[in-house]
Amino acid sequence: MQGKQLVKKFAMDPAELARLTGEAMSSSNIADLDTVLANTVNDLAPNQIVKGTVLRVMDDGTVVVDVRYKSEGRITLDEFPDPSSVKAGMQIEALVEDIADAEGYILLSKRKADRIRGWEQVIQTHKEGDQVKGIVLRKIKGGLLVDIGVPVFLPASQVNIRRSGDIGEWIGKEIEARIIKIDEERMNIVVSRRKLIEEDREKLKQTLLNEIQEGQIRKGVVKNIADFGVFVDLGGLDGLLHITDMSWGRINHPSEMVAIDQEVEIKVLKVDRERERIALGMKQKSPSPWENIDTKYPVAQRVTGEVTNLMSYGAFVKLEDGVEGLVHISEMSWTKRVNHPSEVVKVGDHVEVVVLEVNKEKQEISLGMKQTEVNPWTMVSDSYPPGTVIRGKVRNLTNYGAFIELQEGIDGLLHITDMSWTKKVTHPSEMVKKGEEIECVVLSVDQEKKRIALGLKQLTADPWQNDIPARYHIGDSVPGTVTKITNFGVFVSLEEGLEGLLHISELADHKVDNPEDVVKAGQRVEVRVIKIDPDERKIGLTLINPHFETEEAGAAAATGGAEPSAPAPAAGPALGSLASQLKNFGERVAEREKKQRGSEGS
Repeated sequence: MQGKQLVKKFAMDPAELARLTGEAMSSSNIADLDTVLANTVNDLAPNQIVKGTVLRVMDDGTVVVDVRYKSEGRITLDEFPDPSSVKAGMQIEALVEDIADAEGYILLSKRKADRIRGWEQVIQTHKEGDQVKGIVLRKIKGGLLVDIGVPVFLPASQVNIRRSGDIGEWIGKEIEARIIKIDEERMNIVVSRRKLIEEDREKLKQTLLNEIQEGQIRKGVVKNIADFGVFVDLGGLDGLLHITDMSWGRINHPSEMVAIDQEVEIKVLKVDRERERIALGMKQKSPSPWENIDTKYPVAQRVTGEVTNLMSYGAFVKLEDGVEGLVHISEMSWTKRVNHPSEVVKVGDHVEVVVLEVNKEKQEISLGMKQTEVNPWTMVSDSYPPGTVIRGKVRNLTNYGAFIELQEGIDGLLHITDMSWTKKVTHPSEMVKKGEEIECVVLSVDQEKKRIALGLKQLTADPWQNDIPARYHIGDSVPGTVTKITNFGVFVSLEEGLEGLLHISELADHKVDNPEDVVKAGQRVEVRVIKIDPDERKIGLTLINPHFETEEAGAAAATGGAEPSAPAPAAGPALGSLASQLKNFGERVAEREKKQRGSEGS
């Protein structure tokens, strides 16, 4: 626009202009003019790299460049690596981005020109697989940007063998890498530092595998820590230092002994060259404390140790560094029932124990705490000989009996079969209550199994030996109360603690399918004794009168309400009548016993 305005401002007559032009060019022809113009003005096009000379740097940071064109080029000062070094007369290369003839200037880019020249230089001097050096410029998505003459991409996965937490720590550092991909069309290069390291490690690994021997003491650097152990870089290959090979003592995690990047001294335990695996050990650098264990801790010796760990089955006690023994829960108390070791000890306690067993091969020591005290069961036989009447507290009830505490930690069992001579006890709560103090008789003592058998009924004589056979005879007619009805018959209470069986076949002359059709629980009946077996403690009965209670009430009314005297086993009815009732009695008893055995067996 400025050019056109100037033309208008200084406009002159066309004839005058032609005359002056002719005088000026009188000595030149058109061909000479074309030559001069060709030597002073370039043909420019966008995306073309041109050479130019810096004319000046303007106050707004614009660098004016002469590129031998009818218009001057312009570049922003920040496109130069060192803006302070830009001076007039400086020769540069720039990329033509746009030709703005109407505006009177050309838009140039030095940065793009430098990148293209750098790319051309890299392509000419490098190929895929070449090793290069560069400075890490910045962190970008997925990796790092590295300047090797041109910016190249280093993926995060290719920075190192083991991926670190923050790859940004590499910014500003010089690194060596290998070119793994060149995309000329997109002007893109991908490099890998990891590949270079792996190549170096492969060489070191082969050297290491040729040199390393089992039993060697070597140094390495801790590269990774896991729950099960530590990976140590031996120079080209990692070896595994298992947690069990770190210390003769107990450790809960490898981090208690080592840290990442720590240099450690280890012993080579095993080398598998085929699988390229190396097993390492730290504790093996010193002698095993188990070598003379049976001499240091002979069986039956008393020692003191520290409780280091509690498990549901026992407590581990440290005797010295690397030597622990187990006090099983069953070896903690002679008398107390220990459900968990924490009831007796806690971690950190110093306890006195006795060595019970030493297994050098398995590196196991069995210890006992109760063995440091006198076993009270060794004196039980002297303190409670069979036949001794004792008094104790009912500590616990079970389905099969009651446990009676004789002294602290010493219990005896009162079985339900030893609670009553005559009563059929189904649960101990029928005879005793928890917390109640009772008297019992010691029946037997098993010192080896730590058992004491007690009896309650043995405090009195067995009534089946003399009393019951003396008061009840076959043929006696006696009253009773129905206490229990079963499918094979009816149990009848004859007196407190004494029952007889009224078999279903003895309920009536006809066949009875259901005993409840004849009698009910709690009903008073009159029965006759047909069998007495002191050895089996059984009385067999037959029904005489199922409505004895009604007759008893009528008799009481006839006597003016006076209670009838308690029926006792009588001499029986008249001789002729009794003979008639007992006719074929032996056959009936035999038949009833046969049926009873069949019913009870089923």
